[in-house]
Amino acid sequence: MKILGIDPGLGIVGYSILDGDNLKLLHSGSIQTSKDKSESARLLEIFEDMYEIVERYKPDVCAIEKLFFFRNRTTVMPVAHARGVILTVLEKFQIPIYEYTPIEVKQVLTGYGRSDKKEVERMVKLALNTDNLPKLDDTVDSIAIAICHTRSFSNLIL
Repeated sequence: MKILGIDPGLGIVGYSILDGDNLKLLHSGSIQTSKDKSESARLLEIFEDMYEIVERYKPDVCAIEKLFFFRNRTTVMPVAHARGVILTVLEKFQIPIYEYTPIEVKQVLTGYGRSDKKEVERMVKLALNTDNLPKLDDTVDSIAIAICHTRSFSNLIL
């Protein structure tokens, strides 16, 4: 089963394609939009890039970070808009969507819902049996979300 993991954002969308059966990272990357562009232009760029990613890699399911609480009120709306655009692409391709909060991802990967980024990164390395991960935290987070799906109860319903 190919899992598309997504860490949504307006400035950076981290994504990964994971072979969920063998816990093997097939591809990862990011969609990065320029702050110099209008929000609508950035959302269109995310839509077009995500469309291309889904078309190219043909994931079976998507695991995406769920917005449930944000400390910074100025970023919650743009992230929600980006998430909406991404969910629209997934719906267009009829890809089942599974949502996980950051606390759920950390709980599943590390056993503690308030783990820091370094601990999550360490567990992603262990799960994939590698020392090499992408540089961007957003991309690593997308891998963690995909791994979370492989270990989640919702995955058993497929």
